[in-house]
Amino acid sequence: MRRRLLGSIIGVLSALALGGVLLPLRSHVNVSTTALVLVIPVVVGAAIGGFTAGAVSVAAGFLIFDYSFVPPYKTLNVGTAQNWVALVVYVVVMLLVARVVDRLDTTRLEVLRGRDAMRRVSEVSELLVGDQPVEELLRNIVATAQTMFNVPGVSLLELDNGELVVVASAGEPLTAEELHQLDPLSGTPIRVGTAAGNESELRTVALSPSGRPVGILAMRGVPIAETDRALLNTFANDAALALERAQLREQALRSKLLEEADRFRRGLLGAVSHDLRTPLATIKVASSTLSNRGELLSPEDSRLLHQLIEIESDRLTRLVTNLLDMTRIEAGVLTLHRATMPISDLITESIAAMGSTLNDYTIDVSSPASLPEVDIDPVLMGQVLVNLLDNAARHAPAHSVISVKGERRGPQVVLFVADQGPGVPASDRETIFDRFTQLSTGGRAGLGLTIAKTFVEAHGEHVWYEEVPSGGARFVLSLPTAQPSPR
Repeated sequence: MRRRLLGSIIGVLSALALGGVLLPLRSHVNVSTTALVLVIPVVVGAAIGGFTAGAVSVAAGFLIFDYSFVPPYKTLNVGTAQNWVALVVYVVVMLLVARVVDRLDTTRLEVLRGRDAMRRVSEVSELLVGDQPVEELLRNIVATAQTMFNVPGVSLLELDNGELVVVASAGEPLTAEELHQLDPLSGTPIRVGTAAGNESELRTVALSPSGRPVGILAMRGVPIAETDRALLNTFANDAALALERAQLREQALRSKLLEEADRFRRGLLGAVSHDLRTPLATIKVASSTLSNRGELLSPEDSRLLHQLIEIESDRLTRLVTNLLDMTRIEAGVLTLHRATMPISDLITESIAAMGSTLNDYTIDVSSPASLPEVDIDPVLMGQVLVNLLDNAARHAPAHSVISVKGERRGPQVVLFVADQGPGVPASDRETIFDRFTQLSTGGRAGLGLTIAKTFVEAHGEHVWYEEVPSGGARFVLSLPTAQPSPR
């Protein structure tokens, strides 16, 4: 209505202005020229206010044309038939011009609205397509709907145990009465969909991709323009698809986490049973023998059985330590307490921590004095070396040599533990440090190597396997060197 009034006023004023300009030239221009000039107010009026304003401009132009430019002047008397024809043709042509201009303007506005709608759909689609958590996506949906469609309030509801619950809202929240009204059992009718209606009434739009409801969009009123209501349908479909995708992604993630937890549990049980079986059986046999037949055993046999119990108890202690370390790793609370120390001290302390486990082996230790000190967490890196020594003791034949050496390899300082056991098959070398990996020879790798890798990488270094040309296995780890103190 405002545009019509403005277009009518501007059209009439334009007709008066052009009539005033042409009036002094009336004797020099003919009637046809005047009629052509008076097309301008009609076009202006119709372009601004539509056909109605164009028709008002035609009426104003008709009166000015008849009163000032059709003889006899200053009267509405038309006079000759020729003048009647000119006036009728003017009115008909001007009304057609007004209709054409109105149609062109309407088409232009529809194109602009369509272009704007496509832009907004593109922006909304880009907003909703991204991988967002469900909570963030819900907030984006209601905020975008309120801003895009300029409504007082938007709420998104989901069904929870048979009840509709507001999970996100923007603008004016729903009142308790409106929530009750939305209850299907309330018996109060609610307008559904995007058909035109009262701007302030409560309206619901279902979000149901593939026929499966995922939520309800509750809005106070809907857009007035038909283009915006069509855009609301598109928005609802996009929002429903995005919400369904986010929910399915979270369900898949939960399933994956459950599967990972189950795999971890089964792997942990397998690894623990693998590591517990031998020491427990050995302790049980040794303790039973000492208890039932201790008086029949020689002092040497008794000493060996007590030593065996001690060795296997130490192994069980290391297993419990590994389990506690794995718990720290899984909880993400692993922290480093660095200190500077010589590599020789690290080797000596780790061998001492093995106790009597290495009594049946010859330990070949080498750490040149020229090696720089290392900047490490002594507890964690000591556990790494203990795990590598324990791994060597479990796989190397008795009375063989286990080598523990530090050396320079180019710019790196490395430490390695080598044994004369069977080595690691080529097919297992890439996965030997993976948690609970199943070896091609049967059994599992246990926890020690996995924890060793984690602790070494926590220092920003690496641990790897090397094949020994003469047979056996060699596990190598790089160490961070300490920076020389300034003089």
